Amino acid sequence: MGKIAAMVVGTGFGVRVHIPALRAAGFNVLALVGRDTERLQRKASENAVPACFTDLDEAISATGARLVTIATTPDTHAALAHRAIARGCHVLCEKPFAFDAVEGAALLKAAEDARIVHMVSHEFRWLPERALFGQAIREGLIGEPRFLAMDQFIPFCADPAARLPRWWFDRQAGGGWLGASGSHLIDQIRAWLGDFESLSANLLTISDRTDVAEDTYSMRFLTKGGVEGTMQQSAGAWGQGAGLCRCAGSKGTVWIEAGKVFVANRSGTGQLDVPPELALPLAADARTSFELEPFTRLAKALKAAIETKAQPGAITPPTFHDGLACMIVMDAMRASAAERGALQILA
Repeated sequence: MGKIAAMVVGTGFGVRVHIPALRAAGFNVLALVGRDTERLQRKASENAVPACFTDLDEAISATGARLVTIATTPDTHAALAHRAIARGCHVLCEKPFAFDAVEGAALLKAAEDARIVHMVSHEFRWLPERALFGQAIREGLIGEPRFLAMDQFIPFCADPAARLPRWWFDRQAGGGWLGASGSHLIDQIRAWLGDFESLSANLLTISDRTDVAEDTYSMRFLTKGGVEGTMQQSAGAWGQGAGLCRCAGSKGTVWIEAGKVFVANRSGTGQLDVPPELALPLAADARTSFELEPFTRLAKALKAAIETKAQPGAITPPTFHDGLACMIVMDAMRASAAERGALQILA
């Protein structure tokens, strides 16, 4: 069987991460799709992609691609994904999955009706420390989980002069730090602890900017399994980054510290070893390890699903079902923030 033909829509993250990850997973990347012809041709040439197009339908017809990956701004995800699905292509869509839950629900229905393989780019499920953290909870090392805290300060957006993706600050494009980063953490909490039942949230801007989408969010939540928690993150905080990821249970506590996972209980405190099935290869470039290696695992899971093979590894791949669930939480957070933190009950 030959390599599965794929194409990438988007000349930013799509070029930097999607293309090398797809190739590493065994796909044949035949085309790059974008809007700016000059940039498109340059990026295709630099990355040895044989063809480039400004129209997705034309690209599918010309290449016969079976997989379309979408790495564009959130407001364009739904239209592009619907076009790919209508042509019978499998789809991998970047997060945030859609502009809102209404778009997300329509995408999920279309994908299921077409019986294509569908996944969302929540690749950080494969980060070893996050996977091991979840495994510790599932294996009962802390007893019944009861409280989770995920708090982080990072300086990505602190300097208004920093070069950053424009959509991060554009509400009309689906921007804001909640979608750019919070969507990953929402998905991670769901993977560890199940669905959300209720929440209260706020969105704000910490950096020296005005009239832009948020660079900071905070949320208090309750899961359907009864776990209380907080999720707070600011990308507008000057200084060295700092964070907390800790879950307390009835018989112990598990936490992540400097990329390592620890468990404390009546017997004492110890570090958990990363089993081979959760380990990722180390790269000389730390950013490459953080972004590319987990995405390659996601791409391998996608390839296995298309080939109807058993899923590799211990991580459940994120599908459009997960994308929709994440959008429901994000919509509720935005509704709560609009009402100054009013409690939202999720269906």
